[in-house]
Amino acid sequence: MKNNFNLKDFFNSFRVRIAVLVLLVGVVPCTVFVVSFSSLYEKQAVNSDVTDLVSKGQVLNKQIISSGYLNQRDSELVDNQLEVLSGNLSGRIMVIDNTLTIIKDTYNADEGKTIIWGNVVSTFQNKTTSVYDDDNDYLVVTVPIKADGDDDVQGVLVMNKTMSYIDTNLEYFQSLSIILCLILYILMLVLALFSSDYFTKPFRKFCSVIEDVENGVSQDVVVVDDFTETADVSNRMNSLLNRMRVVDESRQEFVSNVSHELKTPLTSMKVLADSLNGQEDVPVELYREFMQDIGEEIERETKIINDLLSMVKMDKAAATLNIAPVNMNELIELILKRLKPIAEKQHVELVFESFRPVTAEIDEVKFTLAITNLVENGIKYNQEGGWVHVSLNSDHQYCYIKVEDSGMGIPEDSLDHIFERFYRVDKSHSREIGGTGLGLAITKSAISMHKGDIKVHSVEGEGTMFDVRLPLNYIAKEVR
Repeated sequence: MKNNFNLKDFFNSFRVRIAVLVLLVGVVPCTVFVVSFSSLYEKQAVNSDVTDLVSKGQVLNKQIISSGYLNQRDSELVDNQLEVLSGNLSGRIMVIDNTLTIIKDTYNADEGKTIIWGNVVSTFQNKTTSVYDDDNDYLVVTVPIKADGDDDVQGVLVMNKTMSYIDTNLEYFQSLSIILCLILYILMLVLALFSSDYFTKPFRKFCSVIEDVENGVSQDVVVVDDFTETADVSNRMNSLLNRMRVVDESRQEFVSNVSHELKTPLTSMKVLADSLNGQEDVPVELYREFMQDIGEEIERETKIINDLLSMVKMDKAAATLNIAPVNMNELIELILKRLKPIAEKQHVELVFESFRPVTAEIDEVKFTLAITNLVENGIKYNQEGGWVHVSLNSDHQYCYIKVEDSGMGIPEDSLDHIFERFYRVDKSHSREIGGTGLGLAITKSAISMHKGDIKVHSVEGEGTMFDVRLPLNYIAKEVR
């Protein structure tokens, strides 16, 4: 099968994003540093040279003032110092007096000339100035010549320095940076590929496990403990797999039970029908007896199908609930009224006790089915002359319904299983009275859909009590 490359899926890949992230973390800072270093270095070099020239100018200032150079112009010591400094700077130094006349020029080009330059004029106002020309690679600094403690500027020292060394250093640095960046880019690429593979390895393991589950390969335990988070996901996946196994086993058991329950009445009807067909001149009494038995088996089959349909409806999402405020007192009275003929036939007394008026938000149809099953079980599994007591109470948050009977009770070892589908405490007796083993499962499902819970207390031979707690206000589960 040909796989079409999808650019969107490629960039949405966790592996690609990790690789890109690692590359960006390494490459971007390096690139920014290389690009910004040139301007930073140039600025720092110029500032350093300005400070150095000002410092040297202040030293010369003292020599010029102490020697009276501005007036005599014949100090050999000052001339030598100016020539030496000019050579060190690979530049030009000029001394200007208060008439703006150049009295000394180390280039011997403009001595005796008048200079009118804004920086020189500003320096006569007791200001130090600097000008950097990066196109021609030179720096000019002007320093006032004055006596210590005197604000009267007597002259100006103009110092020019060649700055070509900055371009030389930058060219060397840029060449070195290109080599280092290439090495770094290669290392970061290798690291990015390694990181993307390393950090996505647990996901590939999970994909492999899920694929095995899809293909029916048994997975007892999933162990992906590369990181704390993946170990936690492994534990949750193991819980999910265990639950899936339980659900699968329950499904298989459910299908088996359904098949058995549906097949049994059909088998009985077939045996009865074959018995009639295999006899000639069947007496009317026997014919009626067999047809009555067939009718009972049909009724039993119908009840099983109806209970299965009810169970399927209960398995649907809670969003299918038709929630509305319902008067619980009237609802329970109506349920007991419907069941009263069955109770009278069994000679069982129905008693309803209400402590206060109660209104709750429920799906009336589903909740009626749940309470009906509880009361009907109390009647069916009771003894002649027994009783079923139903009570209703509430507080500010919940309503409480108790269904208690004086019947045969439930063995202690069966209490944890009575809400399972098709589970019967006494199969022979349940079948005798028409039980399908689905009633309590339907009841628990209906109560759970209403965010309620049900508990059972029973003593074998003495009776059973079911406690139902239901929120008065139904709050639908938030969908995320």
